[in-house]
Amino acid sequence: MVSRIFHHSEFSDLTLLLKHKLQQGCILSLCIPTLNEEATIGNLICRLRRALVEAVPILDEILIVDSGSCDRTREEAQAAGAAVFLASEILPELPSVPGKGTNLWKSLFVAKGNLLCFLDGDIQNIHPRFVYGLIGPLLRFPEIDYVKGFYNRPILTDKGPRPIGGGRVTEILIRPLFSIFFPNLSEIVQPLSGEYAAKRSLLENLYFPAGYGVETALLLDIYRKVGIRKIAQVDLGERLHHHQDVLALGAMAFSILQTFLRRVPKLQNFPKNPLRQFYLGADGYQLLETNSSNKEYPPVLLVKAYRKR
Repeated sequence: MVSRIFHHSEFSDLTLLLKHKLQQGCILSLCIPTLNEEATIGNLICRLRRALVEAVPILDEILIVDSGSCDRTREEAQAAGAAVFLASEILPELPSVPGKGTNLWKSLFVAKGNLLCFLDGDIQNIHPRFVYGLIGPLLRFPEIDYVKGFYNRPILTDKGPRPIGGGRVTEILIRPLFSIFFPNLSEIVQPLSGEYAAKRSLLENLYFPAGYGVETALLLDIYRKVGIRKIAQVDLGERLHHHQDVLALGAMAFSILQTFLRRVPKLQNFPKNPLRQFYLGADGYQLLETNSSNKEYPPVLLVKAYRKR
């Protein structure tokens, strides 16, 4: 029942990790989905490139797949040494919906690795541990297929970080749902974390929702395919990043809930109503309606263009 739990420090010997990588003939790709991350993406890529490409060549490539940022995200990433792809230009012949899940799915078409590591682009306190902590278990323990990161997520305030906070959608929505419907997965510390690593052979067989539900979908589908014992967790320490407001979190939760319901047979026929929220404007409370996309991309092995690649 219990997934394996590690601490990032157990994999900090980069020379040993490199030895395992070379012995196994692995190719490692770091993939970062981005949208308007100019404030953090350049430093993030520079630090990881210096430590994990130039100093010790653990990573074979760093790439971003961008949703169409209107700031300098792509320019900053390219200047820092990443390969830069625009999601809309990958498989332009296929119907596509902008979103994080779209970027992750399309990264499988452009990344070279047989081991893939994913990070969000907004990490303010980036450190190589965010990568070696995730890929370490895959290199050291071949029986592990998927590694999920967890961390302390303090909320930044005007008076500095507040030690306990973050993960609000997890605690209010996902953990209760998992506790009721998938109790084995309730032991996952941060099921919605955007930091994880996996074998390509596993990812090739999974559906990817276009939007924020992608982490929930991957975890549920991986659990059903390979079981909890092939899933590992790694304590990555502390992660600092910008937190979204309550309206944005509500829309995120709405998308995640729809993804979850599609994966519970008895609940799949839920009504496809829009999310209705209220915000206080200059003329009083205003109604905001949001429709989440139910687009899910098929396993890439079913896509002819991928099989040709």
